[in-house]
Amino acid sequence: MAAQAVRERKQEQTTSLQGILQEEELEVAYIPVEKLETCGFVARDITLLKAAGYHTGISDQKAERLQAEAHKFVPMGFTTASDVHVKRSNLVQIRTGSANLDRILGGGVETGSITEFFGEYRTGKTQLCHMLAVTCQMPVEMGGAEGKCMYIDTENTFRPERLVAIAQKLGLDGASVLENVAVARCYNSEHLMSLLEQAGAMMAESRYALIVVDCAIAPFRNDYTGRGELASRQQAIAKLMRCLARLADIFGVAVIITNQVTAQVDGGGGNVPV
Repeated sequence: MAAQAVRERKQEQTTSLQGILQEEELEVAYIPVEKLETCGFVARDITLLKAAGYHTGISDQKAERLQAEAHKFVPMGFTTASDVHVKRSNLVQIRTGSANLDRILGGGVETGSITEFFGEYRTGKTQLCHMLAVTCQMPVEMGGAEGKCMYIDTENTFRPERLVAIAQKLGLDGASVLENVAVARCYNSEHLMSLLEQAGAMMAESRYALIVVDCAIAPFRNDYTGRGELASRQQAIAKLMRCLARLADIFGVAVIITNQVTAQVDGGGGNVPV
């Protein structure tokens, strides 16, 4: 039901926004950014826009109408605590397979939220991710969320045979479990953000209960090295977290990220887990 509601809402948004674009298509078309110079933009601004990948623009009137229409579908004002309570009552907890860990988490990994697991190398973070990739597919009354899993692997540690072994232990069909896990190998931070864009489109078409990013920080640790790039790295990580939080909120999925804490950020001597 939740997935159907999301699809219907996105269809309404798309239809409505497309209507605005079609309605004004004859009135004002997309214009090349070079013509913005007649509106007061200096040549340097136009050069920067083109360097950032912007080559066309739309009128202020069209932008305002698109913004007004978008506000109808994205509530950004106040609501009652009762409405929030109803929304949270629909959240479920996905069991981790460990009774002690479930107790610490208040029943399991909560949908609609981001949960981070961090620790030393070889402490079981990836094994926990594999376990949740299976348990999220189970019925709610059995500690699952009745949805698929999206698994982003940044360190080449995903092993489908683990899923089969876990499925067999839980009395599930291994082949069906594998079919319900969408896996992507991530190679850098830019690729990770691109994969999350694809994730939103996939979740609009099918019911997903869990997103796993294992390990979330590894691509940024490799792309941004030393203290000189620490500020840029933190900004990129913040963008990642905003994207994940939005996916969790819109689609009601549980988001799992793993991380290794390092003793050094300079790169001298390597990144040493603590």
